[in-house]
Order: sequence, then C-alpha cells, then structure tokens
Amino acid sequence: MFRSHGFAGTGMRDIADAADLSPANLYHYFRGKDEILFYCQDRALDRMLDAVTGARAASGPAAARLQRVLAAHVLTMLDAVEGASAHVQIDSLPPSLRDRIVRKRDRYERGLRQLIEAGIASGEFTAGDPALVTRAMLGAMNWTATWFRPDGRHDAATVGDGIAGFLVRGLERQRVSAQGAAGRSPRTY
Repeated sequence: MFRSHGFAGTGMRDIADAADLSPANLYHYFRGKDEILFYCQDRALDRMLDAVTGARAASGPAAARLQRVLAAHVLTMLDAVEGASAHVQIDSLPPSLRDRIVRKRDRYERGLRQLIEAGIASGEFTAGDPALVTRAMLGAMNWTATWFRPDGRHDAATVGDGIAGFLVRGLERQRVSAQGAAGRSPRTY
C-alpha cells in the first residue's frame, strides 16, 4: 500500500483491507501506520546488515562479496511482501523512530563502505573516495523502488543481479593484457 499509494495516501483501514484483516486486529499489533513503516524499514535494514555480515565472513574476491550484498540490497528494496520500498520514506517517521532507523542505516552504510575499502586495499577496486562511491551506489539501488514494477520485463532478482553487477564492474581495477589493451580483471562470481 505504501508503494502504490505513498505513505500519506495510505490509511490503516487500507492496510487492513489489503492484508485481509480487520482494523481492530491490525491495531492490536501496530498503533498506527508510522509503526508499520518503522517495522518495514527496520526489517529491511536487518536483511541488509545480515548481507554485509555474511560478505565480511566469506572468503573470495571482494567483487563477488560486494556484488552479493548489493544484489541483496536491491532485492530487499523490491520485496513486495515486507514492503521494504518504504525504506526510502524515512522522513515520514516521527523523530524518535526516525533516529533509530538513521543509526541503523548509518551502520549499514559503514559496513558497505568497509567492503569497498577492503577491495581498494587488496587492489581489486580502483582507488577513490569510498564514502562517495558508497553513497552513489546506495542512491542507485534505493531509486529502484520508484521505477520497478513487479509485472515488468524483469523480476526483482534479475534487476538486483543486473544492477549489482553493473555497480561492481564500475569499481573493478582495469588490467593491461599482453597486447596492451585494457581489460577487466577476471571475475569469479
């Protein structure tokens, strides 16, 4: 409902009807739609943080690990069941809930930046400003919630993999082949 009607245009009754619940049953779990929005954002960030934790614990090329995190991010954003597209509607939350989400969002951003920094340090990624790169990636991934259509040409997993691959390729260090032509380092994912 938040995705199709926006936060302001969605009421508790709309949510209850869409979930095939009585409004009283919905109010038993949530005092208002701001709590539902918080719940969606909090769960989305939990999934994204889990992806970062998994990537940090995994072995293998930095590109493959980063690509898995980015694909998980996009898939989380586009997940219709959990309504994670609400992740970008942070300003609709009251200050106390917004502050909690901002702290968690910042922790996720730092984790993503650390993966990029590790790739730069290992020589897999080109040197650059990791904070700028991270925020550019986040902007690109978060924007998918505004244009993605579940009934469109590609499903959410395909969109996530495609965007993640595109973003990671932009970071990969170029190598020079024996013939002198620039080429990408081989990918193992």
